[in-house]
Amino acid sequence: MTIRVCVFDAYGTLFDVAAAAREAAQEPGRETFAQHWLQIAANWRHKQLQYTWIRALAGAHADFWQVTQDGLDWALEAAGLADDRELRERLLALYWELSAYPEVPAMLAALKAGGFSTAILSNGSPDMLAGAVRSAGVGDVLDDVLSVQQVGVFKPHRSVYAMVSERFSCTPQEVLFVSSNCWDAMAGAGFGFVSVWVNRGAEPMDRLPWKPRAVLDDLTGIPELAVKF
Repeated sequence: MTIRVCVFDAYGTLFDVAAAAREAAQEPGRETFAQHWLQIAANWRHKQLQYTWIRALAGAHADFWQVTQDGLDWALEAAGLADDRELRERLLALYWELSAYPEVPAMLAALKAGGFSTAILSNGSPDMLAGAVRSAGVGDVLDDVLSVQQVGVFKPHRSVYAMVSERFSCTPQEVLFVSSNCWDAMAGAGFGFVSVWVNRGAEPMDRLPWKPRAVLDDLTGIPELAVKF
């Protein structure tokens, strides 16, 4: 079946989640933070995701911004920087302005030129996603930005993936779903999407029942795959 819609996870797929910590580490007066920023960024992301999974399982949904703050607070405390409130506020402010990966604008533009519908499907709250899209300057090459806020549960709940079929009046088999999270790409495949895992970190594949159709190092090859599939 021909692909009609190309849907992307946001954080870590289109937008660089490490950008906030990396930019803060380069600012004057943050020498202590600069020594730990890589680990803080990794812990921040890990806890952010972990809290979404636990909340989804426990039926304790919260705005993704709350989860993002909770993850950062854990990461800062683990690094011994919990008392640096100015640093916390700076990191949170930068998270609203995450940069897109370099290949993203041209890749999305190529998909639109090829006649595909394009969208984001994300755990992010609508206002966070609007800020990221605006900062990256990709709003004109996206047909929609879908947030789990509409269904009140985080990925990988099936109701999240179902939003795509409902929005674009398509079958799952007509959707190319792209995520940098292996578990997300796999869950999308389990839902019926043609899934692609963007494995920027050369990580091993998760041990789950489903498999992505393809694995890429970055997003450059997505337009070619959309035509191929």
